[in-house]
Amino acid sequence: MKIAVFGLGYVGCVTAACLAQMGHTVHGVDVSDAKVRLLNSGQSLVLEKGLDKLVGRMVAEGRLHATLDPAEALDRADLSLVAVGTPSHSDGSANLDHVASALGGIGRFLRGAKKKFHVVAIRSTVPPGTTEKLVIPTLEKVSGKKAGVDFGVCFHPEFLREGSSVEDFFNPPKTVLGTSDPQTVRRLLRLWKAVDAPVFVTSFKTAEILKYADNTFHALKVSFANEIGSLCRRLGADSREVMRIFVQDTKLNISPLYLKPGFAFGGPCLPKDVRALGWLARENGLHLPVIQNILRSNSRHMERAVDLVLSAKRQRIGVLGLVFKSDTDDLRESPACELVKRLVAAGKRVKVYDPRVRLDRLLGANQTFIRKELPLLPRLMTESCSELSRASDLIVLAGNHPEFDDAIRGLKKGKILIDLVGVRPDLGWADVASQSLT
Repeated sequence: MKIAVFGLGYVGCVTAACLAQMGHTVHGVDVSDAKVRLLNSGQSLVLEKGLDKLVGRMVAEGRLHATLDPAEALDRADLSLVAVGTPSHSDGSANLDHVASALGGIGRFLRGAKKKFHVVAIRSTVPPGTTEKLVIPTLEKVSGKKAGVDFGVCFHPEFLREGSSVEDFFNPPKTVLGTSDPQTVRRLLRLWKAVDAPVFVTSFKTAEILKYADNTFHALKVSFANEIGSLCRRLGADSREVMRIFVQDTKLNISPLYLKPGFAFGGPCLPKDVRALGWLARENGLHLPVIQNILRSNSRHMERAVDLVLSAKRQRIGVLGLVFKSDTDDLRESPACELVKRLVAAGKRVKVYDPRVRLDRLLGANQTFIRKELPLLPRLMTESCSELSRASDLIVLAGNHPEFDDAIRGLKKGKILIDLVGVRPDLGWADVASQSLT
């Protein structure tokens, strides 16, 4: 293909050189005359392992060129990649001026272009909604043409790390295409055919926020490791040994587990251990904002759940699921118990069903917790899903159990379902108003 790359910073320079290495003809576009002259002389614009030689070779072979003129780069191009910077404003919001400027140049090209279908892929990190609110409207307005008909649009995030970006380009963790246009998907699949990575075709907004989720999680991991390290140092423990062993656990620690959006966490272990670690930090004169705000974040999530249920303005509320975790009868610090407690306090008529809970078999700490935190529970429990459904106008799914599947399928028109845990998508409910917390 002939490809135009807008922006010759880290992402743009690496992308342009690597695409040329793949056999494409690439024209980089930048507003900096110094950058354009430097790249055309065969020199890399950024310090990256292997990039200087790669740029020199691609320029010498005539597959890589830079220009100040978008029209020159776009002439007969199949694809535009926008990789300009999106720096922060003083309030933290993303500055999209460079994106808008690049789109203007592409739109003017599209206005005068012939029937050839051109794809515009946004690589710059932008807030969710940008593709639909800025990219497509700008291109359509300037070009006078229609997205998905005359040209394609995709939000196409990159996953390059500075210092290893050339290696990452050819060995990415994933390829993400945020678009609903089949022709655009085909064009980009052809582009990345030689790169071995799982491909995910999704919506604009999902692809846009995914990039932020990735980078924020990386930042969270660094901050978490540093906070554990600071506490270890105060306690005389070897922080590097702690984290070396920590990352060996790929079943729980470094894994997909606990990374599914849903209800708040609870149970006998997580809350008490987070509290204990926060206490240890305070006792040793440390302020660890990430660790010491985990329970506050969890509490805020609980409040969002309560607000969601109360916003439906129904008096008779049924809660399916009470234990803190499936396949157990443990109610200690269960978020569902806390939800029921708050709904009762709000004056709602609440009914509860969980087949794993037998009040006559609660023992020890489990029994003590209920007597202290939810003494009304015996009066709230029902014998079956159907009994709970008959007594409720609104059903809150606060846990998972096979019995709940049939209950959800059988909900009658007029009932409201609020799913706090992420019910299986195959259940479906055509006539039931449904909402989700996440």
